[in-house]
Amino acid sequence: MYDYHNPVLLHPSVDALVTNPDGTYIDVTFGGGGHSRAILNKLSSKGKLISFDQDEDTLARAPQDPRFTLVNHNFQFTKPYLEYLKALPVDGILADLGISSHQIDVGERGFAHRLNGPLDMRMSASTANSAADIVQKANEKELNYIFKQYGEIPNARRLTEIIIRSRGTKDLSTIEGFKNAIATCTPGKTPAKYLSQVFQALRIAVNKEMEVLETLLNDAQEIIKPNGKLVVISYHSLEDRLVKHLLQTGNLEGVRHTDLYGHISKPFDSVPNAAITPTEEEIESNKRARSAKMRIGVRNTWKKTLS
Repeated sequence: MYDYHNPVLLHPSVDALVTNPDGTYIDVTFGGGGHSRAILNKLSSKGKLISFDQDEDTLARAPQDPRFTLVNHNFQFTKPYLEYLKALPVDGILADLGISSHQIDVGERGFAHRLNGPLDMRMSASTANSAADIVQKANEKELNYIFKQYGEIPNARRLTEIIIRSRGTKDLSTIEGFKNAIATCTPGKTPAKYLSQVFQALRIAVNKEMEVLETLLNDAQEIIKPNGKLVVISYHSLEDRLVKHLLQTGNLEGVRHTDLYGHISKPFDSVPNAAITPTEEEIESNKRARSAKMRIGVRNTWKKTLS
């Protein structure tokens, strides 16, 4: 059924999101369209769904439905696009932050270390720098930050040094060439795990994923109406930490600002308080669900005030 992408936590996420069949909802990561189609199935003839995806490959999969609009752009620009479409405020936002199965399984996209092809990793052809550009042009400080911060790689500094020494002498433009260049850094016992961390770090850097997510989370309180939902499915601790901080403290830094009575002013209430994870049955049928965490925020009536 899901030949392009098998959506994770499909029913729990959509059931949590859609509380008003006549409302307007946003799916900021259309991908294969699984979540979007499930949302449309819960909407009435008055409901609307606006989905975002910067990947040009998704355009052909857009549902032909008068209630549906697909914006072929990065979801960093969700707020200005919704202002342009005169769609604010909305009843809820869904963000499934994982890359699609299609992107992983096509070697030419360069996302998977188990395949061969160009070291690309761009989610949109309009993105300026590929992963190959970064490993060949970024300076030592930048590379070390990418691998340490985005991949949490223990030997990030050594990996960076080897990459820099390989420039001009080894092929860093292809997956196979890059893997060969960093072979002395790759542990023999757990090569797949290590390479997954390296590729994750590069993918995040190429697509500026953390900056994009930060923009969406900061804008969410102005996009979503009171009692509306923010539903985010993340796949690594960096993403989940930002969402958790927003829901628990009202800011992305996780700093608890309290008033004279010890109350925290925050735009969302976390319901439930803990993250929701896939069932064992879902993980068994979809291995890519094993690291997923879903957090749900309910927009309260708290208003941002200027100091």
